[in-house]
Amino acid sequence: MKTKPKHHEISNHLQTEIAAGRYGEGARLPSENQLVDQFKVSRPTVARALRDLEAQGLIERRAGSGTYVRRNLQRNTTSRILGLLVPGLASTEIFQIICGEIASLARVNEYGLLWGGSTNPRVDTDASLKHAEEVCKQFIEREISGVFFAPAELQPGQEQANSKLAESLREAGIPVVLIDRDLLDFPRRSDFDLVGIDNVTGGFMVAEHLIKLGCRKIQFVVRPLSAATVDARIAGIREALVRHRIEPDPDWIRTGDPADLKFVRSLVAGRQADAFICANDDTAAVLLRAMESQGVRAPRDVRVVGFDDVKYATLVSVPLTTIHQPCREIAAIAFRTMMERLAEPNLTVRSITLTPRLVVRESCGAYLPRSKAEAIAKPMRN
Repeated sequence: MKTKPKHHEISNHLQTEIAAGRYGEGARLPSENQLVDQFKVSRPTVARALRDLEAQGLIERRAGSGTYVRRNLQRNTTSRILGLLVPGLASTEIFQIICGEIASLARVNEYGLLWGGSTNPRVDTDASLKHAEEVCKQFIEREISGVFFAPAELQPGQEQANSKLAESLREAGIPVVLIDRDLLDFPRRSDFDLVGIDNVTGGFMVAEHLIKLGCRKIQFVVRPLSAATVDARIAGIREALVRHRIEPDPDWIRTGDPADLKFVRSLVAGRQADAFICANDDTAAVLLRAMESQGVRAPRDVRVVGFDDVKYATLVSVPLTTIHQPCREIAAIAFRTMMERLAEPNLTVRSITLTPRLVVRESCGAYLPRSKAEAIAKPMRN
């Protein structure tokens, strides 16, 4: 891929910094010498970047004084700025990958990008709904071009708050593309573009895999107030059980904190399950550690699988069988969806779902010797 000229990188960086409010109207920008040191380029390259910004009417250069942000240019500075509204970005690996890829695509397409109100992704570590509301207000005040929004989860009042955030952006004329999950509980659907994976199919795939391994008492483990995607995964698991004529226990959906040993003891007591499907890899990893503290190991005693295929899925004590999230592809399609929405605001609302992929590792027991696998499964069928 052809590399963008260095002066474009400098001008895009300065434009984004101005839009983020680091340099307010009338503020002085770094000197040419400072920019030369910062970007490790020649002085003519810096001068070219500043001339480009001056031609756009964003800055003014004063002989013998320096370079300053022009006044009354809010609309000009925000015309090619996108925003990421992803509560808990810093603690969620799949969103770190997706947002990093969106940032790369924004640079290539000469868009600035605000990560939760900042140009620095490490700054946005606050996952609260209150912080998300403040960031949303900043986006509206700066009149940015569009927002990629991953609705908040694991918080009381999240559905109402998420809908309020999206509606406030729409009322301000700012397009919204949802990433990974909808605003509303499954199977309801909001009227915003959505890009993610087919969670129903993912749930079906992982459940059918366990059933083919001989599992019949499958339970689903989920934290309270999880995202709408979790209910879609449950629907897929339920379909797999029905197709194989397996009647699940009435309380086969187990809601609780996988780090709570009391909750974990209730899961493993009496060997009620021969497999646990977890809402995501983080839940599965925490559950594995908690079970080990109780002397229960996977896949020797019970099979455990996750969902997402994050990096640490291979780093836990027993590598996790899981459903792979194609994060880079999600980012690419989300960015393209945003570009199409900006070009044609009246397009029909779209749901774009990517096909999931099962990744088989040790935690599901697929690699156990046949005799051991049968010995584990047999008591569970009684």
